[in-house]
Amino acid sequence: MLSRRQLLSALAAAGLAPAVSPALAQSYPDRPIKLIVPFPPGGPMDVMARMVGQQLNATLKQPVIVENRAGAGGALGSKAVATAEPDGYTLLWGSSGTLSILPALNPNLDYDPKAFVPVSLVSLLPHVMVVPTAVPAKTVPEFVAYAKANPGKLNFGASLGTPPHLMGWLFKHLTGIDIVYIPYKGAAPSIADMLGGQTHMQFDALTVLYPLIQEGKLRALAVTSAQRWAPLPDVPTMVESGFPSFPQNAWSGVLVPPRTPQAIVAKLNAAINEGLTSPEAKANLLKFSAITQPGTPAEFAKFIAEQSPVWAELVKMSGATIEN
Repeated sequence: MLSRRQLLSALAAAGLAPAVSPALAQSYPDRPIKLIVPFPPGGPMDVMARMVGQQLNATLKQPVIVENRAGAGGALGSKAVATAEPDGYTLLWGSSGTLSILPALNPNLDYDPKAFVPVSLVSLLPHVMVVPTAVPAKTVPEFVAYAKANPGKLNFGASLGTPPHLMGWLFKHLTGIDIVYIPYKGAAPSIADMLGGQTHMQFDALTVLYPLIQEGKLRALAVTSAQRWAPLPDVPTMVESGFPSFPQNAWSGVLVPPRTPQAIVAKLNAAINEGLTSPEAKANLLKFSAITQPGTPAEFAKFIAEQSPVWAELVKMSGATIEN
C-alpha cells in the first residue's frame, strides 16, 4: 500500500496534486510546525530563525519547533525539507548561502534548490571582517601585509557554502595571500576557534560578531555594507578599504517544500510579515544588526532569482569549490 507521501509524490509527478480546500486552509495550522535550520545552534541563522519561530508561534497559535540539521554546507537540512510533505508543517530557514551559493559551489546536489516555494524574505545581514586581538593588523591593508609576511601560517574558518566561506575565498583570491581555509559546520564553532587562536580572520554576520567586537574580544577591520554601520562608526567599509566590488549583504528567509498550496503559503507569509512589522521585532533585529525585509512570496521569488546569478559569479571569481 502506498503511503500518503508516496501517493502525493505520484500525483505531483502526474500533475494531479490535490488542491487544498478552503476549509482546510482556514484550519491550518492545527498542530505544531517544524522549522528546519540547516546549521548548528548559536550561529546567526539559528538566532534569526528562533526569533521568527517565536513570532509565528504567537501569531498562528501553534508551537513552532526549531530543528537544527547541520551538515554539507546546509544541504542536509535543505534536502530534509525538499522531501517533506507539502502541507505547511515543515519549513526551511533558507539563506543566500544555501539557496544561491551552495548550488554554484556544488552543482551535483541530490535535490533541486530552485523547487522550494518562497514564503517570505526576512532580513538582510551585513557582514564584518574581524581578527582576534592577537593578530596585530588594525586595517585590511595591514592584515594583507601581515598575511603576506606569514605565508601559509594563517587560517580562516567558515561553514561550507555560506557567504562567510565565499567572502573569505574571494578575499584570498583578490589579495593573493596564502591563507588556509578550515571548514566548519556553523558560525558558532568557527568563532569559538577564532577566539581560541586556532583561526586568524573571519567574515561573518554582524548578528553574532558585534557583541564580541563590543567586548574587545575581536577587532573589526571592515564592514561589507555599502555605508558604514552606525554602531561601528570608526570601522570602514570594504569599498573604503580598497575592494569596490566586494559583496554586501547576505540574506535569510522562509521557504516550504515544492507544491505547497498557495493558500498555506499566503497564510504563513501574512504571519511572518505581521511579526516583522511589529516594533518588538524591528528592535530585536536591529539589536542583532539585521535589517527587516518583509514582502510577498512573489517578491521573495524575484529577489532569489536576481541574487543567485550574482553569488554564482562570485563563486566563479573566487575559484571556490566543494569536492564531493
